[in-house]
Amino acid sequence: MVLFVAFVLVLLVQVVCKSPSVQCPTSHPLPIVHKYYQSGDLLIAGIVSHVFKFFDTVNFETRPSPSSSDPLIYFSPGYTYHAAMELLSTKGRFIPNYKCDNQNNLVAVLGGPKSNFCLYMADILSIFKIPQLPYGSAPVMNNKNEAAFLYKIFPSWTNQYMGIMKLLLYFRWIWVGVIYVDNEHGQQFVQEVLSSFSEHGICFDFVVTFPSMTFFSSLSQMKAGNEDTSRLVMESTAKAVVVHGEIETVINLRFLLRAAEFKEIPMRTKAKVWILTAQMDFTSIELQRRWDLDFIHGALSFAVHSREVLGFDQFLQARDPASEKGDDFMGDFWKHAFGCSLPSTTEATNDEEICTGKEKLESLPGSVFEMSMTGHSYSIYTAVYVVAHALHAMYSSMLKHRAVADGRNKLLRKQPWQFHGFLKRVSFNNSAGDLISFDENVEIAAGFDIINWITFPNESFLRARVGRIDPKAPEDKVFSIHEEQIIWSHMFNQVQPLSLCNDRCHSGYRKKKKEGKPFCCYDCRPCPEGKISSLEDTSDCFRCPEDQYPNTNQDLCLKKHISFLSYEEPLGISLASSAFSFSFMAASVLIIFMKNQDTPIVKANNRNLSYILLVSLLLSFLCTFLFIGRPKKPPCLLRQITFGIIFSVAISCVLAKTVIVVLAFIATKPGSKMRNWVGKPLAYSIVLCCSFIQTTICTGWLITSPPFPDFDMHSLTEEIILKCNEGSVTMFYCVLGYLGFLATVSFSVAFLGRKLPDSFNEAKFITFSMLVFCSVWLTFVPTYLSTKGKYMVAVEVFSILASSVGLLGCIFFPKLYIIVMRPELNTKGQITRKLNERI
Repeated sequence: MVLFVAFVLVLLVQVVCKSPSVQCPTSHPLPIVHKYYQSGDLLIAGIVSHVFKFFDTVNFETRPSPSSSDPLIYFSPGYTYHAAMELLSTKGRFIPNYKCDNQNNLVAVLGGPKSNFCLYMADILSIFKIPQLPYGSAPVMNNKNEAAFLYKIFPSWTNQYMGIMKLLLYFRWIWVGVIYVDNEHGQQFVQEVLSSFSEHGICFDFVVTFPSMTFFSSLSQMKAGNEDTSRLVMESTAKAVVVHGEIETVINLRFLLRAAEFKEIPMRTKAKVWILTAQMDFTSIELQRRWDLDFIHGALSFAVHSREVLGFDQFLQARDPASEKGDDFMGDFWKHAFGCSLPSTTEATNDEEICTGKEKLESLPGSVFEMSMTGHSYSIYTAVYVVAHALHAMYSSMLKHRAVADGRNKLLRKQPWQFHGFLKRVSFNNSAGDLISFDENVEIAAGFDIINWITFPNESFLRARVGRIDPKAPEDKVFSIHEEQIIWSHMFNQVQPLSLCNDRCHSGYRKKKKEGKPFCCYDCRPCPEGKISSLEDTSDCFRCPEDQYPNTNQDLCLKKHISFLSYEEPLGISLASSAFSFSFMAASVLIIFMKNQDTPIVKANNRNLSYILLVSLLLSFLCTFLFIGRPKKPPCLLRQITFGIIFSVAISCVLAKTVIVVLAFIATKPGSKMRNWVGKPLAYSIVLCCSFIQTTICTGWLITSPPFPDFDMHSLTEEIILKCNEGSVTMFYCVLGYLGFLATVSFSVAFLGRKLPDSFNEAKFITFSMLVFCSVWLTFVPTYLSTKGKYMVAVEVFSILASSVGLLGCIFFPKLYIIVMRPELNTKGQITRKLNERI
């Protein structure tokens, strides 16, 4: 029989002090050995000694004797009730509530390891108000009167469930399976705790119970009950499986996994991470002794926080059947652990080896017997010391109130219910250095260790501590784990396993829920244009900050670079060079005209207007430099205003020239009264009036909503456009509209006067120039609106240059050709002759 029988049988331990002589049926005070009066340390040592010696004196013969074929009888309620009532009987005589002769005085009971054991024993022991210390998981007590006598050595369930959830979230195991034992704790876990897991993003592929088995189930029944559940678990895509059970649940788990072999279900158990609750421990029956242990390799479990206790190994090494006189259990354990028969038994067969009694426990594999102290062992150790310290406090209190009777000291009598006050106030540091005390819920204020199971080919295993749940730690350190120390199952190639319904969505993608599937199951869709996801498994994509833009993979934001039409780029250099060249040309034409100002061709059509027009064109070429370079406040204020006023002066000059030509022809007719209108005053009036209207519009623009430097973050994906915000788009288009109106009027008047008989009639040249001008600016509007960033500025600069060149070329180059290339034509006689020929 394996260690399972040693620690899983009903450990209802009496904490006793023996009386020298007690006569029945008279009542008597609680006895104590007087040698323990001298020192508190000796007193505690003596009480603990009595606890361990109780295993030598407790009577097992009156209890039902389990057969070797049915070791699980120790789990039966009847056995638990019998053991509880035996504690209330005289030694050797099973008469409940009747204790006589030299007796053991019951002050507390340690119960476990299953929660229902504590529930059964509470039915009886609570009637007598006897303190009960369950070292396993405490039962769900609906009866408050019974719960009042329960002192929970097992820490709070809440902390363990919180630890399981944090463990799953830490490793991002959000697609999980759950197997649980169908008892009160298991149902509470499923109904109340799993819902909180779901709130934190964890969902479940399956939630099933272990197949129902009685303590006398046959192997065929176990096999049949496990097949369906085994198939469900093994074929699940969930890699992390939470197993919620009791101390013997590993036996059921091994049967569950074994069932897969009978039906040839693909064995994927090695590709599972079993997460075991602290109530569980490695237990097995003799049938499973030679079964493979590899299923638990890499598993993670919770265990009551424990430390190494000095002397525990030596204590175990000293155990043998000969040293445990009267303890039938030790003999049974020895026989089944070492596979031999004791010489004192009559069950030995010819095939069985005879036990020498000198076999060493440390020679047994870990699957049969563990030499180290487990969480359950540590809880028993803690429970014993809790009772010992409470007794010490109670006896110390009694010694202060001695009563004198018959000439000798007698201690005040105390009943079991009076022991509760001392138990609740227990607080001490045990020999391992842990502070032991009860909290307000009468639970030991302790945490849990996170254990990594590592198996070896020799059927032994190692429990490695890799983490901790410490409720006393600061909030950010309650859960701690050392991931680098964890040994995973061989099937995962020492890489942390994933437990997901589907592959994670990579950065640049977002999750989209699958219809009809749990929320952990989803498809991956690329982020919409302009958005990114920089993390895996994001539910939605997000936009980059305004000064950044998504990269090609949509998983990273890149810094936008600032864009404007600068002198350092080819486009800016080209436009600046063109503006400078055309400015030089306009200035050259002006100088040539001024040098030849007295020639007939220059004097024709009002040379002053020609000078004004040439200066306007020169300034229009130069104003384009306000558009090139980093936008600043002064250039932004001036450039559109300057452009609008200069061009209005230029078009006004063209209009005045055209009007003068038409009126001059009309005035030459006999009897015409238009002579009084033809002259310089009319020309200057036209220029001033038209320019004044544009100036008024621009002034209103500056007053109401002036242009200013601005950043455009959104027009271009990868650039921040540094531009001059027009302030009021309406005013901007009013300026352009007024220029268009002047150009249209000039074109119309020039078109009407293009065939007038004049030697140097500019009307036809003005018609071509206005046609070019209007074509340029009509094309400008849609082009300007369809471009973005610095190219909008470039379009406007190009339009200014093109329209100005059109005016300069069409109006002045024909005259310049005559002045420079054909000076013989630039005479008054030549002009008169040509005029007579036309007439």
